[in-house]
Amino acid sequence: MGIIRAFTGAISGAFADQWKDIITAGHFDEHTVVSPGVLQQPNSGRGTYNNATNGVISNGSKIFVPENTAAFIFSQSGIEEIITEAGGYEYQSGQSTIFNGDDFGKSILQQAKDRVGFGGQTAEQKQVAFVNLREIRGIRFGTRGPLMYHDLFYGTDLEITAFGAFSLKIIDAEKFIRSYVPANINNYTFDDPKARSQILSEFIQSFAVALNSLSTTYRISQLPSQANEIAAIISGENSNAGAWKERFGFEVVQVGIENIEFSPESKELVKQYSSKQMDWKVYDNVSQQSSNISAQQKIAQGVQDHGLGNMPGMVLGMGLVQGMNPQTAAPAESKAAMSIEQQIETLKKLKELLDAGILSEDEFNAKKKEIMGL
Repeated sequence: MGIIRAFTGAISGAFADQWKDIITAGHFDEHTVVSPGVLQQPNSGRGTYNNATNGVISNGSKIFVPENTAAFIFSQSGIEEIITEAGGYEYQSGQSTIFNGDDFGKSILQQAKDRVGFGGQTAEQKQVAFVNLREIRGIRFGTRGPLMYHDLFYGTDLEITAFGAFSLKIIDAEKFIRSYVPANINNYTFDDPKARSQILSEFIQSFAVALNSLSTTYRISQLPSQANEIAAIISGENSNAGAWKERFGFEVVQVGIENIEFSPESKELVKQYSSKQMDWKVYDNVSQQSSNISAQQKIAQGVQDHGLGNMPGMVLGMGLVQGMNPQTAAPAESKAAMSIEQQIETLKKLKELLDAGILSEDEFNAKKKEIMGL
């Protein structure tokens, strides 16, 4: 009883000629993960498919498992066989069938007896279904309520909503079939409301954890460009979506963030923050200008009331006197702006020249106004 391996890889012309009726995988749409077997029948060299079999097999049935596909054989009593490698197989069981060379009378009478006892069906009806091992893409998600994100730029927790899509891939077909697919099911999709509800709920939990872990590094506006890192964090978690690999045999492959929006309350908070930042910038500019004028006025008043010293720095002072000569002085626009400290030091030298009689009072006052920008 069981599966007999016939060949590996794609079905060849020789086997196609020998295997007149082959049960294989039908069409998988984008989110379908389990599909019933369909009967492929020869038609002038081209195969046609008959969905009427619904994957029902019997002793001697020929099964072809395509690439990126697994298959499992089951009955009402549970899963009997799981095939994870592509190729051609023949199913052998203890049930009599005329198509396997058994005695005609024996097989017909036995099956007739079984069907009377079990409401018209045999007691050992076996079916084969196929599992999609390709990447299941475009599973859309959206946060139903706001998520908290601590944005370091604003220095506060902000409420955001996120929208996008993610993809899954079955990496352990046997675990997926035994742990996730409901019993006696030959057709299953991630669009099933119950499956989708569980997947989205657990994904959002892991998505929130991933966002929080990135809040120490990235601003909210940078999150859409970190999709690969978000997927890696989700897959590496020990709970929720990160545990799917061990629990169910599939994992998150990729996450695509289409849009991140602030909640209305957070929008208002950011708006107020931006407005205050603009106000502070204007205030800082005005304050700096007022501070410079005040400092300049204090310097001038100090020079006038107390003087700034005696003779040190005469050499610098002589250079300043030379700079006052209209023929040798550099244009005002070419002079670098002085800091407050430089203004004070220069005025000290000028006062020393004034006290030494080298500068007149008018020359000193003129140079003082030029230095202080008065």
